[in-house]
Amino acid sequence: MGMVENLEAMLASGQDNALLRFTLGSALFKEGKLASAVEHLRTAVEQDPDYSAAWKIYGKALQALGDQQAAREAFESGISAATQKGDLQAAKEMKVFQKRAQKAIDAGS
Repeated sequence: MGMVENLEAMLASGQDNALLRFTLGSALFKEGKLASAVEHLRTAVEQDPDYSAAWKIYGKALQALGDQQAAREAFESGISAATQKGDLQAAKEMKVFQKRAQKAIDAGS
């Protein structure tokens, strides 16, 4: 059984928390299963709105799906969470991604 299958089995067994959802969403993102990744990452940030790493991957997955507006909003929330936690590197990275999303919006993509 692969990593995604193991994580899905944990979820099916009743375990559900932001870390599990983040890990599953990240693994799905790496496999290119973007819609499923977005679903789990959205749940991760709903369960823990201060989870800046989840916000970052969530925004990247939304961007990859072509939803630049939702990605920009996710990065905005992630920047806020990261700044509050003092995670300045994550905030800096998300500011770059947010600018890219905004440029895509402005260009009509």
